[in-house]
Amino acid sequence: MISRRKSIQLLSSIPFAGLLFEGLNSITINTSKISPSYRDFYKELGIRTFINATGTHTFLTGSLMRPEVLEAINYASHQYVNLLEMQDKVGARIATLLDCEAAMVTAGAASALTLGTAATITGTDPQKIIQLPNLPGPQLEVIVQKSHRFGYDHAVRNTGVKMIEVETKRELERAVNSRTVMMLFAHHASNTGKIKDQEFVDLGKKYNLPTFIDCAASVPPEENLWKYTKMGFDLVTFSGGKGLRGPQSAGVLLGRKDLIDAARLQVPPYGNTIGRGMKVNKEEILGMMVALEEYLKIDHARERKELEERVELISNTARSVPGVNTEIVVQEFGNHVPQVRVFWDETRIKLTPEQVSDKLRFGHPSIETITLPWLGDGLFVNIWMARPGEERIVAVRLKEVLTDALG
Repeated sequence: MISRRKSIQLLSSIPFAGLLFEGLNSITINTSKISPSYRDFYKELGIRTFINATGTHTFLTGSLMRPEVLEAINYASHQYVNLLEMQDKVGARIATLLDCEAAMVTAGAASALTLGTAATITGTDPQKIIQLPNLPGPQLEVIVQKSHRFGYDHAVRNTGVKMIEVETKRELERAVNSRTVMMLFAHHASNTGKIKDQEFVDLGKKYNLPTFIDCAASVPPEENLWKYTKMGFDLVTFSGGKGLRGPQSAGVLLGRKDLIDAARLQVPPYGNTIGRGMKVNKEEILGMMVALEEYLKIDHARERKELEERVELISNTARSVPGVNTEIVVQEFGNHVPQVRVFWDETRIKLTPEQVSDKLRFGHPSIETITLPWLGDGLFVNIWMARPGEERIVAVRLKEVLTDALG
């Protein structure tokens, strides 16, 4: 094991060392400023906290909310409002911000998938809303490309529909019938299906079928927030707790006003509906609006440049270990940010990527990394959601673990 003194030497050898020592203390949360009666709840409960070097995964609680979002949540918690009026006014503000016809805040993107699908089935018919998902008659259908099937389409199936898989334009056109209520497109799979986004929209228009694109993890880039409504998709959803850094349990549903109006009837304060359990409180509604406002203020080019510098720091530090190579990887769709793929000769460094990940996870401080076999072998380090300065800690710990394992 490398000693504390050796760790400090390693830190000093990393580029931007002048920033390091002044930044290390600022990385720690100053608990005295959180509240006069601060309790370390995580410590009380024995819950492990960590440096996030994986991205915005839900099982690792997504992203950290911006201070402005927390301020909005706190503000909303002190007064009562009418929930319908709140959704009306916030939805209108979000629609203006994103230049779309209508919008609503949902209980995450998966909630939006259920509500948007329900809207295409029931419209504003109160009887159908009550009956869903057990409508009388033949089972209704949603068309989706086979390569666009994913676990979260369970949220679509919650409405009682059957998913009809197609692979080509001709198959899609043959699949359209009187039971078809919607066409679903997964943004993260955009480069895998034979039918691309614009053609998909055009086919929906041709057959008068609503098209819905799931863009849950599709910011950045910023322009995606309006690109797909402008393209012609009737419904679009984004997660609130990923790149937007809003409430983890919130999201937005954007699109045609008639469909948003119908989706609104599926959720609280209405009780006898499929979306009754998808309640969004006033704090989350306001927090989601502010998250979007703040996201649109950011200098995204500058933020990207800073992230690239942080990623390069980790890449260069890892590559300084004999036998280690790195690659900067950017996924084309979804989580569109630079991350480092670290890979090595396992005859020289006698650890698997999973073992390195475990050593980082159970070391001090705890650091979460991930393996992504579909992007390549090795360990992936994504410090997009790490706090400023934490990339230096990640770099040092990664170098330490790899160096310790040299044969």
